[in-house]
Amino acid sequence: MTRESESGLPIEPVYGPEALRGWDPAERLGEPGAYPYTRGVHPSMYTGRPWTMRQYAGFGTAVESNARYQQLIAHGTTGLSVAFDLPTQMGHDSDAPIAHGEVGKVGVAIDSVDDMRVLFDGIPLDKVSTSMTINAPAALLLLMYQLVAEEQGVGADELTGTIQNDVLKEYIARGTYIFPPKPSLRLIADIFRYCKAEIPRWNTISISGYHMAEAGASPAQEIAFTLADGIEYVRTAVAAGMDVDDFAPRLSFFFVARTTLLEEVAKFRAARRIWARVMRDEFGARNPKSLMLRFHTQTAGVQLTAQQPEVNLVRVAVQALAAVLGGTQSLHTNSFDEAIALPTDKSARLALRTQQVLAHETDVTATVDPFAGSYAVEKLTDDVEAAAVELMRKVEDLGGAVSAIEHGFQKGEIEQSAYRIAQETDAGERVVVGVNRFQLDEEEPYEPLRVDPAIEAQQAARLAKLRAERDQGAVDAALTALGKAAQGEDNVLYPMKEALRARATVGEVCDVLRGVWGTYVPADAF
Repeated sequence: MTRESESGLPIEPVYGPEALRGWDPAERLGEPGAYPYTRGVHPSMYTGRPWTMRQYAGFGTAVESNARYQQLIAHGTTGLSVAFDLPTQMGHDSDAPIAHGEVGKVGVAIDSVDDMRVLFDGIPLDKVSTSMTINAPAALLLLMYQLVAEEQGVGADELTGTIQNDVLKEYIARGTYIFPPKPSLRLIADIFRYCKAEIPRWNTISISGYHMAEAGASPAQEIAFTLADGIEYVRTAVAAGMDVDDFAPRLSFFFVARTTLLEEVAKFRAARRIWARVMRDEFGARNPKSLMLRFHTQTAGVQLTAQQPEVNLVRVAVQALAAVLGGTQSLHTNSFDEAIALPTDKSARLALRTQQVLAHETDVTATVDPFAGSYAVEKLTDDVEAAAVELMRKVEDLGGAVSAIEHGFQKGEIEQSAYRIAQETDAGERVVVGVNRFQLDEEEPYEPLRVDPAIEAQQAARLAKLRAERDQGAVDAALTALGKAAQGEDNVLYPMKEALRARATVGEVCDVLRGVWGTYVPADAF
C-alpha cells in the first residue's frame, strides 16, 4: 500500500532499479565535495571531523544566559547559538511600554553593548563560533559582538559565526519584522558589504526554512521558499554592485529535521543540488564555495509534545539522525521539555548528549553519504526536488520572493499544508504518540524552569543607569549620523557601530531607522 510523505509525495512499499531508470549517477550524484553536492559539501564530511554541536540557548538576563553558555561549553558544546527575547528581536528596549511582560521570556534581553559584554564574559570570542538568531536588528547585534571582541583584544578577522538576518521569512511565517521589505533588503546588502571588508569569516545570513516548517510548511515547501528567498538576497546584492563570488561563499541556510527520516534526508540532498544549479546557471558563480549549500539544522520543536515529554528524547534522536545522514554542517538538538517551558540544565545536557552519542557511539561518521544509491532515498530526493522546483517556478511567475510575499502566496501554501496535517492528526490518520494514541490516563507532574518576572525591572534599572552615565552628546551625534546614512546610500553599519560604541540602545538605534524607513504593516492587517 502506497503511503504519502509529509510533502504529499508517494512512498512505495518497495523500490527497485526501475525507480532510477534513465538516472545518470554522474549528473544526479557526483562525488562528495563536488558539483552538484548531492552527497555533501566536503569530500570527507564527518570522517574528517563531526558536525558543529551548536546548542541554542538564552533566557532572562545576560548573566543567567552566560552561566548557561559556560555550562554548555564545559559539557562539550563546540558552538553557541543565542536566543534573544521578543523586545530585542523587534528592536525595542526592555523599558519600552510595548516590551512589558516579554522581557527575558523567550531569550536573553540585550539592550546595549553593556549587556552584550556581560553575555560573553569569560568566553573567548576567537575560540568559539557563535550563531545569533536575530533578523530585523541583526546588524546591531553583530556590531555589539564585534565591539565586545575588540575589548577582548580579538580582531574582527578572527571572529566566526552566523547572524540569521533573514527578514523575508519573517513576512512569511514568523512576524518579527520591523521595516518594509525594500529597506530591509538594503540593510542586508550593507551587512554583506561590511562583513566582506571588516569581518571576512562571518556568515552574513542564515536563510531559514525552519520557521516556515514550524508554521506548517511541508519539506518541499520548506526548501522551495527558503531557496527562493536566497535567490532574492543574491539578486539584491548583485543589483547593489557586488560580485556574486564576493559574498555567496558566506551565505548559509537553516533547516528543520523532522521524524520522517527518509524524506528529511532526501530534502537536504535535493536542496544542495538545486542551490548548486541555481548559483552556477543563473548567477554565473565561479568559486566552488559559492555553489555549496551549507546549513545548520535544528530538530523539530513543533513535533515535541507536552504529553509524556520524555518521549521527545526519542523524537529528537531520530530527527538528529536525519540531519546527520542528510549532511548538516551544524546541529542543535531540542530539549525534551521545550513543549512545556524553557529547558532545564539537565534537559539541555541530555540534548547535547544525544548528538555526542550519534557522533561517537554510532558508525554514521565512518562513511560519507551512506544512503547514496539507495533506490528509496534517491527516488525521494528526485521527487522532493521536482516538487520544490515547481513551487520555486510559481514564486518566479509572481515576480520573485518579495512580490510573492505581497501576494500572500507562500503564507497561503503553508497554511494549507498546516491545515492538512492538523486534519490528519485530528482524524487519527497521523499518529502522534501520547496525543492521539498511546495516551496515559494521568500525566506525571513536571516542574519546568520559570523566568523571574523581576528581570524586567532589573533591565529597566540597568537602562536608567546607562543613560545617566553615558555621554549623551556623543550618542545624539552618532544617531544623527546614522539617520543621514539611512536617508542616503552610505553603508549604515559604520555610523551604527559608532552609535552602539557610544552606548546607544537597541531601541534608540531602531527608532532612528523607523523614522527614516517606516515600519511594515502586512496587507491582511487591514
